[in-house]
Amino acid sequence: MTIRQEASPVTADLPKHERRFYSRTAAFGRFGLRQFTPQVMDMPHWHGHVECNFCEAAEMVYDFNGTRISVPPETFVLFWAGVPHQLLEVNQRGAARPRLSNIYLPADMFLLMPHIAQLQLLLMSAAFVRAAPALVGIAQLDRWYADYRSGEFERTEVVKMELNALFRRMLLYPLTLLHAPGVEGDSGVRQLSSAHIRQVVDMTRFILENLERPIHNADVAAVIGFHENYATSLFSRVMRMPIKKFVIRMRLMRARALLIESTLPIAQVAEEAGFSSLTQFYAHFARAYGMSPASVRVHYVQKELR
Repeated sequence: MTIRQEASPVTADLPKHERRFYSRTAAFGRFGLRQFTPQVMDMPHWHGHVECNFCEAAEMVYDFNGTRISVPPETFVLFWAGVPHQLLEVNQRGAARPRLSNIYLPADMFLLMPHIAQLQLLLMSAAFVRAAPALVGIAQLDRWYADYRSGEFERTEVVKMELNALFRRMLLYPLTLLHAPGVEGDSGVRQLSSAHIRQVVDMTRFILENLERPIHNADVAAVIGFHENYATSLFSRVMRMPIKKFVIRMRLMRARALLIESTLPIAQVAEEAGFSSLTQFYAHFARAYGMSPASVRVHYVQKELR
């Protein structure tokens, strides 16, 4: 059985006082946790969080930046929600009603968590990661939800600490990537010190916070206080691409999301995504997505009207 979306994917089933944490436009949103019946979304969307999902009694099928991803029932997955994504199918398995647990970690909170640099780099490079089945269960998710809903500061802080511990434990097991980025933790990366990895995370965070502005290699290197040549070499070694290519990839993701979610003129989309030239924007976009920005918008408008 497939469950169809009727209400807004952003505010459906959200208690009124929680709706504002779910920000599409802010670089980083607020921490939140929901449990609800999952529903198919009519359109892709994006927001400023790392999102963790665990669905009971149903397979969930996503469109993740144009790639179809199937997630089995009772599987804990996480991804950076700054990548346009859409829940396409909720396929019930068994008699129980599906229930989805969603955890929303603001991207800046996630990037400041200690000892998970490999996971941070993977998600910021558009990986879709599945945790080992033994690490997360229904009872733990219910406890976290009760702590969050209590409204007590200390209980919510404990949830965040336990999430950090979970992410650290995930790195003790082989990571399963349901959507693989151009970044993988090979031996060369593993030989780097934790300080080096943290420096790359800091550079990545700076890029994400400043996409709409001109970004030069020297600006990114200044974040960690090292010579430009050293910083760019370190970034390329870890991220498997130069800084300039990474910046373009992130700007294209932001532009695609703006095209899908807004009615902004294409020239304004290009500007807000950080492209200084409309010609440059069209060329990069067509190369990345195989169609023009206008075609992408028309495609999703037509999809919404069906």
